[in-house]
Amino acid sequence: MDEQAEERMEDAPAFDGEQQGATGPVRSAGPRAEGSAPWRVKILYSSATEFCDAPEGMDIAVGTMIVVPTRYGNELGRVLGRETDSADVGAEVRTVVRVAGPADLSRVQDNDMKQDTAYSLCREKIASRNLEMKLVSAHYLLDEQKILFLFTADSRVDFRELVKDLVSVFKMRIELRQIGVRDEARVVGGLGICGRALCCNAITDRLRPVSIKMAKEQNLTLNSMKISGPCGRLLCCLSYEFDVYKEARQTLPSMGTRVQHEGEEFKVTELNVLARRVRFQSESGRVIDVGFDSLSRNPSTQAWEMRPRAGATGPAPEQVERPARPDTAR
Repeated sequence: MDEQAEERMEDAPAFDGEQQGATGPVRSAGPRAEGSAPWRVKILYSSATEFCDAPEGMDIAVGTMIVVPTRYGNELGRVLGRETDSADVGAEVRTVVRVAGPADLSRVQDNDMKQDTAYSLCREKIASRNLEMKLVSAHYLLDEQKILFLFTADSRVDFRELVKDLVSVFKMRIELRQIGVRDEARVVGGLGICGRALCCNAITDRLRPVSIKMAKEQNLTLNSMKISGPCGRLLCCLSYEFDVYKEARQTLPSMGTRVQHEGEEFKVTELNVLARRVRFQSESGRVIDVGFDSLSRNPSTQAWEMRPRAGATGPAPEQVERPARPDTAR
């Protein structure tokens, strides 16, 4: 392998969700005719998501195994369905190369058997050269005589000598690509704290950006160990219910809001959006849980009000009064 080729690979951009050129027909996603929504395809090796169009006359459906172009080369993917939300498609739509045949499936199986050996050998070469990098995976491309090695590192790594070592062993094209920790989680897979497969691996890698504000909005603890995934970043699922919480809070009193009820002043101490309940506490330590339907705004004063109890026999069904805790009573 020539020195120029090695330098190009070292300078290649990261694999962290960027849309680079693919080895196949790629077009911009402009206005589309009705009923011509692109197909959402999951690449089996990396669990990345691609959006593809099928050439005229090619019959594909949900679950069909197809060969699609990616930034690294042609890969095997599974059709997940039509993508109806144009906002998720992005700027590029690729064209399906072919429906995967028995030869393609057989070659993928053969490559899978060789990848473990390639991975182990590459790790030995990395250790022998004392390179500060963590090898994530080794992958034989479907239609090319090339091995793709993905790795993570805290900083830029000069791996030109490592490439020479690998070329001398495998006698084929070698590509090393540095990726981010989120991409490592997507490629390797695993289970989250919920006990289910990681979202980026099992669902899609094209998820909404996640911020600490989403955790605060959902009243989650800000303990980083509890709201972070195996990759060390904020949980992708924090964005799933964020819109529900945000919309519900717009029609509810905010934390700390004071409400007059039965001659006492109560303060909002807890909002449970999923259970649709609000907890109030008075200066005396008295605690009341009420349903969302028990709250309303006074049209004239815009102050929040709590519906009075239904008679003297006890609280209304949507109101539950709890005894004050000894340590909260004043």
